[in-house]
Amino acid sequence: MKLIIVGLIVVYVAGAWKFWKGYKRTNFNQTLASRITLALLWPALLIANKSYRQNFRKALKG
Repeated sequence: MKLIIVGLIVVYVAGAWKFWKGYKRTNFNQTLASRITLALLWPALLIANKSYRQNFRKALKG
């Protein structure tokens, strides 16, 4: 059980980090507040929002 939690934390942090590093390739507003919010909420937005999924893929490329 602890291994699953650690794995989920690693995936969450890695996704947020990759999105943060590639944020400039997205169509989102380039403000710090927007960048922080979208990086922290990435799992929920990835599931719920098609536009976010497209921009998330752009951020991860490169």
